[in-house]
Amino acid sequence: MSEKIKNKRKFKGVAVSVKMDKTVVVSVDRIVVHPKYGKRYHSTKKYKVHDEKNECKLGDTVVFEECRPLSKDKRWRLTKKEAVIA
Repeated sequence: MSEKIKNKRKFKGVAVSVKMDKTVVVSVDRIVVHPKYGKRYHSTKKYKVHDEKNECKLGDTVVFEECRPLSKDKRWRLTKKEAVIA
């Protein structure tokens, strides 16, 4: 059998909520260019990310990738965690 290897989407963001068990809410900021006027503006989106070991803390920078649906809202899995430099 030949298997197709799909490139999984990866995002980098900041953990904004760690109150759920094995789940982190991550906020991802990006700059979007308006199609007609060319103005740049910031767009923010929140993703629910699966954190198996509950290792994320509030404010951590995390890298996550898409995976199969794990619950109603979770379709992302934690890949790498970078600690907060305070």
